[in-house]
Amino acid sequence: MAQVTSDPIRLPPGPRTPKLIQGLQFFSSRRAAVGDLTRRYGPAVTVNLPIFGKAVLISEPALVKDLFTTGSDLVGRATNLGEVLGPGSTFSLDGDEHRARRKLLVPPFHGKRMPGYEAIVEEEVLREIATWPAGLEFETLPSMMHITLNAILRTVFGAEGAAFDELREALPKAVVVGSRLAVLPKFFRRDFGPRSPGGAMRRYRQRYDEIVDSLIADARNDPAFSERADVLSLMLRARYEDGSAISDRHVADELLTLLTAGHETTATTLAWLVERVRRHPQLLNRLTQEADAGGSELQQATIWEVQRTRPVIDGTSRLTLHRMRLGEWVIPERHVVIVSIASAHANGDRFENPSVFDPDRFVGSPPDTYTWIPFGGGIRRCIGAAFANMEMRVTLRTLLREFTFEPTDARGEAYHSRGIANAAGDGGLAVVRRRASRTRLADSLSAQSASG
Repeated sequence: MAQVTSDPIRLPPGPRTPKLIQGLQFFSSRRAAVGDLTRRYGPAVTVNLPIFGKAVLISEPALVKDLFTTGSDLVGRATNLGEVLGPGSTFSLDGDEHRARRKLLVPPFHGKRMPGYEAIVEEEVLREIATWPAGLEFETLPSMMHITLNAILRTVFGAEGAAFDELREALPKAVVVGSRLAVLPKFFRRDFGPRSPGGAMRRYRQRYDEIVDSLIADARNDPAFSERADVLSLMLRARYEDGSAISDRHVADELLTLLTAGHETTATTLAWLVERVRRHPQLLNRLTQEADAGGSELQQATIWEVQRTRPVIDGTSRLTLHRMRLGEWVIPERHVVIVSIASAHANGDRFENPSVFDPDRFVGSPPDTYTWIPFGGGIRRCIGAAFANMEMRVTLRTLLREFTFEPTDARGEAYHSRGIANAAGDGGLAVVRRRASRTRLADSLSAQSASG
């Protein structure tokens, strides 16, 4: 764990090129730039970037563990997301306020609640794949976006009817605009009129708040409110230690945070999952056999390995609140420390043949939380990690039961940055054949789609 110190500042080595040049290299091709820096300077590098300023980039597991186990009295948030999502988002909170909010949010996303959400996710998967074309190559990413968005709107927002339809239409656009705003300096996030990103985000947010207000009112007026299991209702019923509730505006901020953090990233990982397994025919056969037998160990290991080799988020960051020692380095106060997720996952000391896609490395051996970090770590680890993992398990299991995926020897798809998430460049292409053992719900949904 990092410790406060009065020792002289000692930063790791790093490039001396101007901030603007480093920024252009970093933001135009983050993955390539970070990989090059790690090879040249090692697992701790000093960089100088726009927005962040001077920062320390780390990937060594020991340093990552030290940072993640450091309390919120020493490190805080270092992201613009809170300014985009609102003051009630966990991305906007620090210290005691952040700890208290997380304590309220953990129960709705506890692993024990996940089985109750699985049926909704499976239904959305079957609904989406009912019209997948047989024998024709197509992008799976749009479908994965639909599945994860619909699942979150139903399980988290408790949305249905007109509210569900409007949120499903507007929120993906808001997420795209918000993810771009989050990586811009504060000046460019302002509202410069209806055509500016800031102006568009303001309009999206205004309508979003109106819809959420109506959902909150509907939930509270529901005679079965105390039994409702959607996350919105659980948040409305939650109470801090002093008996107070989360304000409605903060509930809206948190719901938007959960959507932003979970919808696109999970969908992108699922598209990468299709992209990866199609290039490993033996693995694909084993996965199908396991699904038919009702097993799940290899499926889970494959999800973990996709997240290791194709993490959709490049890194996570912290802001030092005091001068502190991190390993052999002494980091000054108000200094950003960036954890490179991709570089940590490529560490040859922790993963044998790290460049090889090998799910068997995780069969019977779950990943360590300081070397495998797609959800970040410590007090700011993604609150919806269990939910996202459940979505991916249910989706993979359902796809394997419904389809045969045609393998390919095509070169792996390149990375494509979508602002925050890194997606498969061609959208996770697939060619599928419907299996004979189709479920009744899939048949029903396909028939409904054909007649509608």
